[in-house]
Amino acid sequence: RVLFRSQIGGLGVRRRDVGAIAAGAAAGIAASGGSIEALFAGSASVAEASASWQQGSLVGALEGPTILTDGTIPAKFGEAPGLAALVKAGSLPPVEQRLPKNPMVIKPLQAIGKYGGTWRRAFTGPGDGENGNRICSTDKPLFWDYTGTKVMPCHAAGYDLSADGKTITLTLREGMKWSDGAPFTTDDYLFWYEHIFQNKELMPSQTPEMSVNGKQGTVKKIDDITVQWVFPEAYPLFVDILAGSTALGAGHATRGDELNGSYAPAHYLKKFHPAFVGADEATRLAKEAGYDNWVLHIKFLNSWRLNVDLPVLTPWKTTAPINTPNWVMERNPYYFAVDTEGNQLPYIDKIVMTLAENLEIANLRAIAGEIDLQSRHMDIAKIPVFIENAARGGYRVQLDPGSYGSDATFHFNHSFDGDPEITKWFRNVDFRRALSLGINRDQLNETFWLGVGTPGSPIPEDASPYFPGSEWRTKWHVHDPKQANALLDGIGLTQKDSDGYRLRSDGKGRLRIEATAVLGSFIDFARICETVGQQWKEIGVQIDVLAQERSLAFNRALANETQIMVWANDGSENLFLFPRHAIPVDPAQCFMGINIAKWYASGGKQGTEPVDPAIRKALDIFRSAASKYADERAGMVQEIWKLLVDNVVSIGTVGLSPAVMGIRVIKNSLGNVPARQMNAQHCRTPCTSMPTTFYYTA
Repeated sequence: RVLFRSQIGGLGVRRRDVGAIAAGAAAGIAASGGSIEALFAGSASVAEASASWQQGSLVGALEGPTILTDGTIPAKFGEAPGLAALVKAGSLPPVEQRLPKNPMVIKPLQAIGKYGGTWRRAFTGPGDGENGNRICSTDKPLFWDYTGTKVMPCHAAGYDLSADGKTITLTLREGMKWSDGAPFTTDDYLFWYEHIFQNKELMPSQTPEMSVNGKQGTVKKIDDITVQWVFPEAYPLFVDILAGSTALGAGHATRGDELNGSYAPAHYLKKFHPAFVGADEATRLAKEAGYDNWVLHIKFLNSWRLNVDLPVLTPWKTTAPINTPNWVMERNPYYFAVDTEGNQLPYIDKIVMTLAENLEIANLRAIAGEIDLQSRHMDIAKIPVFIENAARGGYRVQLDPGSYGSDATFHFNHSFDGDPEITKWFRNVDFRRALSLGINRDQLNETFWLGVGTPGSPIPEDASPYFPGSEWRTKWHVHDPKQANALLDGIGLTQKDSDGYRLRSDGKGRLRIEATAVLGSFIDFARICETVGQQWKEIGVQIDVLAQERSLAFNRALANETQIMVWANDGSENLFLFPRHAIPVDPAQCFMGINIAKWYASGGKQGTEPVDPAIRKALDIFRSAASKYADERAGMVQEIWKLLVDNVVSIGTVGLSPAVMGIRVIKNSLGNVPARQMNAQHCRTPCTSMPTTFYYTA
């Protein structure tokens, strides 16, 4: 590979120069006096790759802060100077009155921090909500520690699973408050359960996580700080669900606009809900606010990214919404955590996300030193440029490899009904296998991953308890155009036009498959699709690439309009906690068949039953696994992966790399940032690193 060296000058670099640099980076790299191979070594698994990367100091040792659970509470409390001034002026209660009696106590990674500063980041528009969600996800009931292996208390002070596995009890922090100073109690859980979850207008498709083996659970208030989830059968998985990136566990900020999250600010939303103000008044208020009905109004009101008046539990609160050029979040004076010396967190005053029209702009800002800490949207092709300009930009680069199988996955829409011809072929397993065999993953890896990824299927890394075996990495996921052509001929797609493309069986011309590629997210999905399109010429299949903004693309998927969505399968490394990128179970977001997800979530009362027996069997296993304990669940997930890969339910390309949210650009002046963090959906990366403890050293 050609060694790549570049010399560009900080703020003076032009956008077209960066584009040229990026193109060169795809061909090769010279970094710190060596080649990309010296840093990455193209290992077959994340574990092996990490060992090689560490030699180049790009992947450090996994580390993070510690959440104290021994009941230790600091003897006194401190607060940010700005809040102290408000207390002195009489416009804010003293910090002791704003904190719960038993706050979450965090031992920072390196040092007790200093207050102040503005964290500068880039975001790509209204569809980039996870950019802030993942920083502020400590509004969750439970949490994973920085290793991603141990469930910890978060806004709940503790939890208990009954001996029979049927009852999960949460104990909240006594005296905890919303960001407007109102009490946070179990009434907020009951309000969500009784007036959101059980309201058919708000929740026509209820989350399947509220049931075990198809049988619904209930939420019960014991007292103001004790709430129970009670199920008719054992549901030990539910503890992990409350800690994971799930509809019920991801928190109010992350899932509020979907009306999930398992709790909501009752004192605030009651003012707009027909159960409390009447249907006529709720409708009047909605129309006055510019909404057609009260349901849409409630969804807006419960979105922390859009509604600056919404009370939250997050460490920072939105003060300028995401649909503006600068999404701004400022500290929550009632946030429930402190450091080991009693200083109320967070240390940083404000987060400002500045709109970047595309990924090139976001990466250019990072190269120029205008971003303080970011991995989201940082481009793997820019690694050499980042390294070459680190000293000039006053930052360092760290890599966090992911453990999921595919950074660019071709998700078939298995409930697509917009074209009978496409529906017929999507339901044909040999057609799906042929498309997979028609992809040259080694070429993709060299072109878009700098050769550091692992080509293959969507299965998780070898070290995962859910890994089904090495043979499943390559099954139907190698480049074999000869076999692909034979499969397509065998199912009757033998007629071709003058350009060599296969013709539809209904006589309506060339067979064309539409793939939706989201713009401005992580990696260049559109160019990857175009490259795959060139590869599929060899098997006579045309791909039409539809490049769209994220919100539009996701909404089309929810409307069952997409044929193939190209997106990462991140989160699938822990299938139970984020299954939506592997199997169609989540009606809140589904690329793989929204109508099947509705069928699954409703227990067959809505949506469409899957026709493919492999999908049906995978869903049956997934549903039944919830009542099992961890050891038994692992084997069941392995069986699911075998079904998914053998039947090519989705097509994997290249993964087990840092390409998606694993390339961190970190300002040298920022403290308590780990050398390596878990890059995993259930950890809400970077949230297990506790951004509340990050601080500016100078």
